[in-house]
Amino acid sequence: MGIGLTEEHLALAASVRGLAERTVEHAALAGQGLLGLHLPEECGGQGYGLLELCVALEALGEQRAPGPYLPTVLTSAALAAGLADGTKGLISGLADGTLTAAAALPADPVTLALGSSAADLFLVPVGGGAWAVLDRGDVTAEPVDGVDLDRALCSVTVRTVPADRVLADVPVREIAAVLLGADACGVAAWAVATAAGYAKLREQFGRPIGQFQGVKHRVAAAFVALEQARAAVWDAARAMDAPESPEESRLAVGVAAVLGPDAAVRCVADAIQVLGGIGYTFEHDAHRYYRRALSDRMLAGDPGLWAEEVAGPAVAGVRRRMEPDLPDAAAAVRDAIRAEAESLRGAEPLARLGRFAREGWIMPYLPRPWGRDASPLEQVIIHQEFRDLNRPNLGIAAWAVPSIVRYGTREQQERFLPKTFTGEIVWCQLFSEPGAGSDLAGLSTKATRAEGGWSLSGQKIWTSLAQHAHWGICLARTSPEKSKHEGISFFLVDMSSPGVTVRPLKEINGDEVFNEVFLDDVFVPDDLVVGEVDGGWRVARDTLSHERVALGDSWGPGSQHTDMVKLIAKLPPLRQSQREQAGRLWAEGQAISALGLRVTLSKLSGTDPGTASSVRKLLGMRHAQAISEFCWSLAPTNRYWNRMILTTRAFTIGGGTTEVQLNIIAERALGLPRDP
Repeated sequence: MGIGLTEEHLALAASVRGLAERTVEHAALAGQGLLGLHLPEECGGQGYGLLELCVALEALGEQRAPGPYLPTVLTSAALAAGLADGTKGLISGLADGTLTAAAALPADPVTLALGSSAADLFLVPVGGGAWAVLDRGDVTAEPVDGVDLDRALCSVTVRTVPADRVLADVPVREIAAVLLGADACGVAAWAVATAAGYAKLREQFGRPIGQFQGVKHRVAAAFVALEQARAAVWDAARAMDAPESPEESRLAVGVAAVLGPDAAVRCVADAIQVLGGIGYTFEHDAHRYYRRALSDRMLAGDPGLWAEEVAGPAVAGVRRRMEPDLPDAAAAVRDAIRAEAESLRGAEPLARLGRFAREGWIMPYLPRPWGRDASPLEQVIIHQEFRDLNRPNLGIAAWAVPSIVRYGTREQQERFLPKTFTGEIVWCQLFSEPGAGSDLAGLSTKATRAEGGWSLSGQKIWTSLAQHAHWGICLARTSPEKSKHEGISFFLVDMSSPGVTVRPLKEINGDEVFNEVFLDDVFVPDDLVVGEVDGGWRVARDTLSHERVALGDSWGPGSQHTDMVKLIAKLPPLRQSQREQAGRLWAEGQAISALGLRVTLSKLSGTDPGTASSVRKLLGMRHAQAISEFCWSLAPTNRYWNRMILTTRAFTIGGGTTEVQLNIIAERALGLPRDP
């Protein structure tokens, strides 16, 4: 997934990428209209926005486009934001390529500008938060040696500032951060693709280096950083294109500035490490991409300072809206769902719960009669309209129900699903075993044929809430002579059956959520096998990966960035280092929410979000741990954070460890070879 999500954005990215592979000459880019994507049609532009410009910049960044493209489009974007009659000619000249620009970003005594000292126009700060677009004769510009070998830098000293060239109230710094972030995403994308491609082919010790977990995880982690940066830059660009409030837009831009350029530096550094010695040679392009990444980060501004700027409004209550913009057709759907929600609000609690179950509101994406066959659009609207109705959280049943719906018999469905939806049946999951861990197919629990059914014997572990469960979904090996992923069947086990022993495990936070479960000749009748005998692996995969629309405001359990700022608001003012850390954590959390929104929008448009859900889960679990550690350091006697710093240690283990998630991302998203 690139910065752009829609079919139009994907086509634009492909077109720009194809052009850049042939030429990145300034005249060629101008001839294709790429200098004016974001500019008004009245000024010779294409009439789009910063988001479309970011899509193009990412594609050009993959090719490390040299020359004045970025400072030119930055300058024209600044002029368009403060559009005046006297500047329309300048905008048109920048759009058609007859004028080039240099853009000064850090406001040092001698201002450093991205672009040539021979540029026609210079975008410079002139004090008091104002900027000006000056002619070459209004400044003294001298070439400067920079780390980036493909783009010019110059020092600029302002000589005169004509009043009609001053741009008041134009967020130049914010526009620059977004555009540099998009370029950085392109650089990072090149780095991830290059590292993955090399890891597939380069052999050491008799096999591709991409099979070694150290390499595989490094490349996968770089991909995760890239996806987080893309989500942040995408959100910042759309915020600036359609600002709901200046504070919200600045918050989104700050998040992009914290994450975008840093991701490029990290990804290229990791690519050089994977490439090894060849990556450190001058002949290989890797050093040029590393130079570009360093340059983008320097020009965008210190991420630490941006992080401090993010922390302030976040603690003050500024929030970024993470709701999808829905098509016009959604209005009629919303009216119907809103009427149902109003009817449910008027019902008594028990009657409302019964209606939730009977009418399919609890898991609306399931087929009728268990759900509502809700489309992605309907799921989003149901989520929005039912927020205050407190639909039941089914816990482990949310994993069990879809498998029973898809693979179970009609009798199984009618026996278990209605009572599950009303909470009369509580489920646990009997999958993990002491000797298998994350290798789910490595289970050893045996199911032996018995009269009228099966006899199950074995041990399960890490079974959440087994001591309270009425039924369990269980995997057991029915044909040990078959291959690892075959010969497994999926059973429904009555937890009150003779031979079932549950032993709670006390966890590091003092809770007893996990359990050991011992199965000693537990009888399960034939009618409680879900799916085909020996076909349980397929059912289990469905249980673990059933699809629903992931919504941007509900990405993970507890210890979120919003919890952090609630704590900070109650404490004395933070130190500078603490403010920076808080801002970085907020940026990460907001980007995870943006990533969830991108998944939702992809499903709404019918495009494949790829491994974005896995990336989001991985980021969310790590983030919850980081939030807990930081908040506990601020309030070490706070009962809640004393608990969460311990509780969140399980987040990167349960449901697939971080290492397993990185393997999945590396193999499915990047095509790295599986372990032998």
